[in-house]
Amino acid sequence: MASEWTERHAERSLKRIVPRLRKNLKTEISGAPEEWNQFEIRLHREFHGLFQILVELYGGHYDFFYHLEALLAAAAESWMERSKDLKALDAAREARPDWFHTQEMVGGVLYVDLFSDNLAGLSDHIDYFKELGLTYLHLMPIFAVPHGNSDGGYAVSDYRAVNPQIGTMEQLAEVATRLRREGISLVLDFVFNHTSDEHAWARAAVAGDPEYQEYYHIFPDRTLPEQYEQHLRDIFPTIRKGSFTWHEGMRKWVWTTFNSFQWDLNYANPAVFRAMVEEMLFLANTGVEVLRLDAVAFIWKRLGTDCENLPEAHKIIRAFNSVARLAAPSLLFKSEAIVHPDEVIRYIDARECRLSYNPMLMALLWEALATRRCGLLELAMHNRSRIPDDCAWVNYLRCHDDIGWTFDDSDARSLGIDPTAHRRFLNEFYTGQFPGSFARGLPFQFNPANGDLRISGTLASLAGLEQAVQAEDPVLIDMAVRRIILLRSIVMSIGGIPLIYLGEEWGLLNDYSFASDETKAGDSRWVHRLKTRWAEMASWKTPQTLERRIYDEIARLIRLRKQLKALYNGGMEVISTQNPHLLGYVRQKNGQRLLVINNFSEHPQTMGENRLRLYGLGYRFIDHITGKERSAREPLQVDPYQFLWLENQAS
Repeated sequence: MASEWTERHAERSLKRIVPRLRKNLKTEISGAPEEWNQFEIRLHREFHGLFQILVELYGGHYDFFYHLEALLAAAAESWMERSKDLKALDAAREARPDWFHTQEMVGGVLYVDLFSDNLAGLSDHIDYFKELGLTYLHLMPIFAVPHGNSDGGYAVSDYRAVNPQIGTMEQLAEVATRLRREGISLVLDFVFNHTSDEHAWARAAVAGDPEYQEYYHIFPDRTLPEQYEQHLRDIFPTIRKGSFTWHEGMRKWVWTTFNSFQWDLNYANPAVFRAMVEEMLFLANTGVEVLRLDAVAFIWKRLGTDCENLPEAHKIIRAFNSVARLAAPSLLFKSEAIVHPDEVIRYIDARECRLSYNPMLMALLWEALATRRCGLLELAMHNRSRIPDDCAWVNYLRCHDDIGWTFDDSDARSLGIDPTAHRRFLNEFYTGQFPGSFARGLPFQFNPANGDLRISGTLASLAGLEQAVQAEDPVLIDMAVRRIILLRSIVMSIGGIPLIYLGEEWGLLNDYSFASDETKAGDSRWVHRLKTRWAEMASWKTPQTLERRIYDEIARLIRLRKQLKALYNGGMEVISTQNPHLLGYVRQKNGQRLLVINNFSEHPQTMGENRLRLYGLGYRFIDHITGKERSAREPLQVDPYQFLWLENQAS
């Protein structure tokens, strides 16, 4: 009956709303009737699903239909204002919705101010992005933020203004256009769980406006906060305990999951959802092609729960998705959920986020590098990495954030591993405290209540290059570079979009100078948020240098990836190599089959010839990495930290 009610009232509502939309946009429609027709077609396609979600979320609000009509009006106006270039992109992406699956997709991510000072400087590096082979560029938060600590830009004060130290919205739109014409998709963060306490909505709330106080979770006393906190975890335990901040001006408590200056938005209020949709559509019309949805797990609150991954969070994202399909059909969402692997996967869906970071792969690659064993990685990739065919992982080794040991405890126990002790070992290993460790990482946010700890550091320092360079040991340097390229090879070949934290293509080491900046000293993640010193980085262009070796290896892998049809985002099958140090998987697409073998040990390893023949489907193979032939008539020899991309050669 509920479904019948929804269908009937959705149809009735649409019949009432569309004529009013036409009337209000009469001038725009008369100038572009075909474009309006396209919008109406999509509206009829999307509306019933959107209506059902919104009824479930907000149907009990007295002003539900007001917000519904205002939402559709905002979508219609945004579409009619959208540039011809972006509408052409919409048409192309609707005609080829699998565009992001191609093996030519390679991503980069950077902080504009650290990489190139500002947006004008970024434009000067577009040729560099093309040379490296990027087709996807993620600019870390660039919007207006509070002066001083802004959590690396994740405390947004204005979604429609670029931080003036970085540039302007006009410059951002120009960069988006230039990138798009060069075949590079622009990716930005949509920080939609919270705003900064300096956002206009927060300022209005502080001034006493009850409408804007309802945009946030604000409490007159500690009664409800204490009930909520019985089930909440501390995200930044070394900064403060609890998820609520006392505001002296209002004499009230504000929900602040992350930092005290980041106020959580109240998505139980339909006005908040509508307002954030308008911000999303504004960003889409600047030329953004992918929005990374920050902190998706936290956007809905319910007393008696941990307020993470609630069903309503998924509904909110689906509603955002439906509106985007109306007004910016080419826009994709990428989820950022650093939670249990099974919860991460639940956000990956064509109706929610077609792209998702892959924190499990990242964490377990580092786990395998430390243990020299692939069992936990192999098990997790076999059981917990399958996603819908029309979606894709975004695979990374390092990013702006820390490393948390994201694996399933039951997976660990099935292999005889104590998950608590194992996480403790990994933390000791990657902070260099474990005997024989090659890593030079820093601890981040130790929680003495549960022993939780995360790790900061650059890819190169965590892989041993910092230790090796300091020791001036060519053997250790070689081993460290092998580790770096091994990990990079896996994210290039395992399925999905590989993502490079830019600067690390040169093997940059930890920068400890952050400790002298009082706004950063308490956050060890700044050790890997490096300022690119272009004047000093001439060495990456100089033959025979360490930086050049690392860059050339990564650039070569990117070129090779783009040539191999099997690396189109098709299926990935993990295989049993019957060697605990070797990770193997098969990639197969478009008539090409690759068997990829990776050695996580500093010692030579072998895989039996029967295994090679079984999974390679033949006797003779070409290794695309070395260009050498391999035979299944004898055991496969794999050098320390070597990786092979094997293709069967017809006899």
